[in-house]
Amino acid sequence: MKGGTGKRVRAGPGKLKGPAVDPQALAEVQALLGSASRGRALMVEHLHKIQDRYGHLSAAHLVALAREMRLAPTEVYEVATFYHHFDVAKDGVNPPPPLTVRVCDSLSCELAGGRALIEALQNGLGAGVRVIPAPCVGRCEEAPVAVVGRNPVLRATPAAVKSLVNANSTECPVGDYMGYTQYRAGRGYDLAAECVTGQRDAEDILKIMESSGLRGLGGAGFPAGRKWRIVRAEPALRLMAVNIDEGEPGTFKDRYYLERDPHRFIEGVLIAAWAVQIAEVYIYLRDEYAGCRAILERELTALTRDPPCELPRIHLRRGAGAYICGEESAMIESIEGKRGMPRLRPPYVAQVGLFGRPTLEHNMETLFWVREIIEKGADWFTSHGRNGRKGLRSFSVSGRVNKPGVHLAPAGITVKELIDEYCGGMLPGHHFYAYLPGGASGGILPASLGDVPLDFDTLHPYGCFIGSAAVIILSDQDTAVMAARNVMRFFREESCGQCTPCRVGTAKAVNLMAESRWDEALLEELSAAMADASICGLGQAAPNPIRCVMKYFPNEIK
Repeated sequence: MKGGTGKRVRAGPGKLKGPAVDPQALAEVQALLGSASRGRALMVEHLHKIQDRYGHLSAAHLVALAREMRLAPTEVYEVATFYHHFDVAKDGVNPPPPLTVRVCDSLSCELAGGRALIEALQNGLGAGVRVIPAPCVGRCEEAPVAVVGRNPVLRATPAAVKSLVNANSTECPVGDYMGYTQYRAGRGYDLAAECVTGQRDAEDILKIMESSGLRGLGGAGFPAGRKWRIVRAEPALRLMAVNIDEGEPGTFKDRYYLERDPHRFIEGVLIAAWAVQIAEVYIYLRDEYAGCRAILERELTALTRDPPCELPRIHLRRGAGAYICGEESAMIESIEGKRGMPRLRPPYVAQVGLFGRPTLEHNMETLFWVREIIEKGADWFTSHGRNGRKGLRSFSVSGRVNKPGVHLAPAGITVKELIDEYCGGMLPGHHFYAYLPGGASGGILPASLGDVPLDFDTLHPYGCFIGSAAVIILSDQDTAVMAARNVMRFFREESCGQCTPCRVGTAKAVNLMAESRWDEALLEELSAAMADASICGLGQAAPNPIRCVMKYFPNEIK
């Protein structure tokens, strides 16, 4: 990589300082960074500042940033090129056009005509606009979705996108939501204040959380109360990392709640931090949620200006377009200013997590329920449920139903009940054919298995799992093969590349699945290798749609 003239400067006999720093680029980077720390942990944040200001990352700016952060240029370059939302412009190559329009090509948007939208926009917006396909942007209930700059276009049409492009309307609008003053007026933060000021006992709170049976709602389903107790038993200094990198295709519940009631989530953060004796909190928010970022920046400022009690230090960190960072250890690597590569276990995040400290890692929605469970009691939460299951689940439903969206329903509800009671039935002219119970990684089941309770563990006997409860409904106008091909392309693009079974396996699977007649023996061998040898859940779960098609939809591949 070259910067400025590209010449190397000798520091002494046999020693190289690296690419020469362009003085103008250095001054520009220094102005952008201002008084902010040059510590490694802010690498991704600083790259965003350059990308936002100049629309790309030039070699000169990357070399200048490396100088400011006292890092080798290769360290900066490898981070910048890891994330989808950073455009690294090589020397001698034109930077991207001033405006980028991303069009979601994940399954829910493909069902709604996303491919045709991409083709229409690529031929109709002019040379000054770049149109590229993008993985799920977390607005599946309004498919198809395009994003003009940072402005999402819901149920997008070529005309609607072109109108925003012509108006240069590139920022995400923020709708009405419950702000700080309104939240406080409804006794918001009273519970957090009672905890911090000693009116509540930590052991009592831990028991309520354990009795409620609340499990992590990001996908893994680890019992929340148990996790609090485990991390609390670790030596101080303890940290918290909140995962809002909601990248699983079909999932949008975290965004839904943040756009409406952000302080209920923040109060859950404060209560958890107090109960576990957390020193600092890091909130990791996916870059696609620009509107949520604006809300959190505004409301965290309001909270700190007029705090209801003593607060831990809260840091808001911005993702940069990498599905893998939804995996807890990859997220932690990203917060530390590195590529989002999953870590090998053990040690586990609870023992050695963020910056090497014991870390309480939670999904946003898990914390959203904390206040209500403690105020109403564990019995209130467990009183909900069907088919022998307990609790509530926020289902992100998309696909061929009349009312897609976030539906709060009893844990253990079946997909047929969910469609009929909450989603207004199937779209006119469509008949229920199949469903994905847990987004791209949760597998695909036929309508004949539509009476299986939807909850943690109930889907395992069928080779599937509920994950973050992203339910995508297919009709008789779709095929399971089409769905499986779509999600496998997603896995191929989003593999971090760290381990061979995932990196090579997903690419090989895409090629094999493109055939009209599948080589089932070879695909099963490939699936076994990915499931058994991949480092993290992406590669381990990638075979699920393959195996489901071969098991439940054999007529489609013969």
